[in-house]
Amino acid sequence: MYSSATPSRNWFDQGGQAYARFRPDYPARLSAFLSSIAPDNDLALDVGCGNGQLTLQLASHFAAVVGVDPSADQIANAVPHERIRYQCAPAERLPLPDRSASLVTAAQAAHWFDLPVFYGEVRRVAVAGGILALISYGAPRSEPGLEERFGRFYQEEIGPYWPAERRLVDTGYATIDFPFEELSAPRMDIRLDWNLAELLGYVSTWSAVRRAREAGREDVLRSFAHELADAWGDAGIKRSITWPLNMRVGRI
Repeated sequence: MYSSATPSRNWFDQGGQAYARFRPDYPARLSAFLSSIAPDNDLALDVGCGNGQLTLQLASHFAAVVGVDPSADQIANAVPHERIRYQCAPAERLPLPDRSASLVTAAQAAHWFDLPVFYGEVRRVAVAGGILALISYGAPRSEPGLEERFGRFYQEEIGPYWPAERRLVDTGYATIDFPFEELSAPRMDIRLDWNLAELLGYVSTWSAVRRAREAGREDVLRSFAHELADAWGDAGIKRSITWPLNMRVGRI
């Protein structure tokens, strides 16, 4: 439990590899489901792949996978695999030939895209009957006492620092234009048991936290970390954290 005698720690100064270390992995059944509805399992394209969390899982189901991201730093931290080719490229200029991808995914990334241009690229690179899946998850859920404090931090304290695109994530992409034959998807959650350092490391990857730090609001971040530590108790205790997944899935 935090007290004034506890050495001060900046939980939010995690360095450039924080995204690779702390972003939660997707459930294995997600890639299994997507591969089951694709017309074939020849090639999957993961757009805005980050450090390759979903990309790596798709490699268990597809003969080849291409992961693209505009950030060279993210690509540099991606986990290599013999069936994966990573490439630095934007969603609006996909580095694939026409009619080549059976599945196109964008996990926790589509809110950053110029969607009409991206959709045009998807139609170009997808095979007939190919699948497009936009996947997102919002704020994590935990035990009631922790979730209440977490919610106040998420909505009120750093709420003003979220980019406008974050609203699309919070609504599960429900309000975006999705001009494809839409398919139903099973309910899925990300479920992890994390200690305090892992949860706060994850929070450090949020764009709103980065912007709050740039605005000189370290006080808001420190206050939240200390109060969450008090509510958590022993920082080494693992507690259940859940993120409900949201999906828009369509056939091209």
